[in-house]
Amino acid sequence: MRPFAVALTVAALLCVTPGLDRADAATPFNVGAVNDTGGLVVFVAVDKGFFAKHGIDGKVIVRNSGPEVTRALDAGEIDFGSANVSSIPVALERGLNVRAVVGYAGGSYTKSTDDNTLGIIARADSGISTVADLRGKRVGTTFGWMNDTYLVELIRKQGLGEAPVKRINTTPNGMITLFDTGRLDAAAVWEPDLTRILEKVKGSRLLVRGGDVVCFCAAMHARPEVLYRDRDATQRYVDAMAEAARFVRDPKNLDEISVIVSRHVSGTETALIKRTLKYWVYDMRLGKNSMKAFDDAVRVLIAQKKMSQPFDPAKYYDTSFIERTMKEHPSVKMGAPKWPQSLKRRGLRPPRTPPAQRSEVPRHKPWRSSGIGEVGRRDYWIRTIDLAPER
Repeated sequence: MRPFAVALTVAALLCVTPGLDRADAATPFNVGAVNDTGGLVVFVAVDKGFFAKHGIDGKVIVRNSGPEVTRALDAGEIDFGSANVSSIPVALERGLNVRAVVGYAGGSYTKSTDDNTLGIIARADSGISTVADLRGKRVGTTFGWMNDTYLVELIRKQGLGEAPVKRINTTPNGMITLFDTGRLDAAAVWEPDLTRILEKVKGSRLLVRGGDVVCFCAAMHARPEVLYRDRDATQRYVDAMAEAARFVRDPKNLDEISVIVSRHVSGTETALIKRTLKYWVYDMRLGKNSMKAFDDAVRVLIAQKKMSQPFDPAKYYDTSFIERTMKEHPSVKMGAPKWPQSLKRRGLRPPRTPPAQRSEVPRHKPWRSSGIGEVGRRDYWIRTIDLAPER
């Protein structure tokens, strides 16, 4: 073929073939995450290229708490935000209009109480041996966060009520200082700070961990005008989150994801993350147990007079996107694998009890993955169920 004819042919192909002359533009999303290990799936989705693989130009915006993330979303600073079930119902009752489409942290899909990430620790000189001994004691907590809901429900089950316990409102970082200096007798806190305090303060002891009291779970949500103006983009976002979560659950990736967390979360030691990730659950699915966990949290909030009436969880959760992910990218459920010998040599073990500032990250080349539909696993180190259709 003559050069002129070749040029015409190529020009014609460029005109009729979309994307041949330039890469299709990725959908930009600013994604809000909390400054702790709960944001791991979002951090991994950015750093390992799962967002990019699914055509999402994702940038993570880190805030210090769930309520701060919610305020950023309300102000239009972010497109997707996260919040746990102990705080989002209050914002919804006050008029926040968002719909949750994918999980963030926790295992609410399989059970409505999932709280092995939470615990209460006591000082050696506190005279506290049981939850009942908290009467009259100074207990560190964080009002409006799930650790406070956990504490309130635990003491309620002991018949104590809130009044007999001196709840001291502080941040997790402040809690460490107050506990270390003896200004707190006990503290209700979550990982990795729970383990950090136990290791830092000599003689401190774990009073209780978990116990199926509350659901330490959160979902990612957005305004309807963001979710539904481009349903395909939202679906790709949910698919990317699901695939990133599967990467997080694979124990072979423990070293890498620990580094990723320390890169995004200030003041976090990689070694501590590696020791405590076994207490976290990262199941992106949402379902009927998620809604029950929401209802249970609302009941507590009404009792605390933070809400005036029930709120229908169906007005918050839109499970259609994650259900499509589950249908189109099913993981084959396998039995629990043997604990990898390589991890045993490094001194890591499965848990003995079954688990009842803004950051702009440099783009990396997308990690080549065989996809969400690859055979999955149920791992000891992070108790979770891989993405699979509901039975």
